[in-house]
Amino acid sequence: MTQKIGFVGVGRMGANMARRLQECGFNITAVFDANISLAQSIASELGCAAATELKTVTALSDVIVTVVSDDRAMKNIFTGGLLQRAQGKLFINCATVTPAVHVWVEQKCAGKGARSLEACMASSITQARQGTLYLMCGGKTEVFEHAKPILEKLSSSLRYIGLAGTAAQVKALVNMVMNANTAALAEGLGLGAALDLDLTMLREVFSQTGARSGVLQTDGEDMQNRDHACFFSAAHAAKDSGIALKLARQQCLNLPLAAATKKQYDRMIVGGLGELDKSGIAELTFKGRHANAKS
Repeated sequence: MTQKIGFVGVGRMGANMARRLQECGFNITAVFDANISLAQSIASELGCAAATELKTVTALSDVIVTVVSDDRAMKNIFTGGLLQRAQGKLFINCATVTPAVHVWVEQKCAGKGARSLEACMASSITQARQGTLYLMCGGKTEVFEHAKPILEKLSSSLRYIGLAGTAAQVKALVNMVMNANTAALAEGLGLGAALDLDLTMLREVFSQTGARSGVLQTDGEDMQNRDHACFFSAAHAAKDSGIALKLARQQCLNLPLAAATKKQYDRMIVGGLGELDKSGIAELTFKGRHANAKS
């Protein structure tokens, strides 16, 4: 395929997306990461340039996929050289950031004669590698259609939500509900353990009743076995719940469950557990597990 694709942010998600697109025949031309050694390693694997400046990624690419950590990182890359000589380029932004930042990015890109699309991911590392992401997109419809050939190779479910910022709103709500479900599951299993119930039996009962949820399937056994290898970190869970709570405040809504969930994930960060998977919230609810479990 003739389109040249660059990546900004090649952590667990970005690197796997780049690998997937290369396997599908796309030409990966450059990668950039704040972790220089990581960028060099991924570039060596993919046979592309390890850019030390953001403007190099733009110069070498027709399409630039950004997968960064938060609002600050997103603003930093778009004011730090990524839009230099960007006319005619397409930016696909996959980070979970506040909706207003996606709107800001679209405006900044338009000012340079470039196009942008938010492609919010409701999936994890494995899906990024397999090309089975759930992608929710926001931006101009014609930009979405232009980006489709790339997005279809990354996803098994691809939805156009609406104008810039709307996909980020939906993503914030997805993660808010997922995080609350995860926290509730941790409390249920923690109480079950304290009652000396068989947790395998309890998970099976949960799966056959109204306690059934997606996080029961992905995180329940990990909570039981204390296997918190990171697919979606507690720190990111706290950040994303915070985005949803900010949206709620803007609408003058009180969301006590979402607020309580964020406080639990904030406790994980303070207790040095922020880089565990979100399932690690069980360390706060099972008796005797973590020294900082007491409020």
